[in-house]
Amino acid sequence: MEKGYLKLKLIRSGIGRLPKQRSVLRGMGLTKLHKVVVLKDTPETWGMIKKVSHLVEVIE
Repeated sequence: MEKGYLKLKLIRSGIGRLPKQRSVLRGMGLTKLHKVVVLKDTPETWGMIKKVSHLVEVIE
């Protein structure tokens, strides 16, 4: 993987979560369980990860 990018995996569903958490998941492109997305390593991305840290997993 290139430097400056993160891999995120959705490990818990957004069903039954707060609307703000669901919108953060959609904003990151995580729509289905076990889906993996690659995002830029920015402070904004880390802020989103912090809001839904119990639902996602950061892969090296």
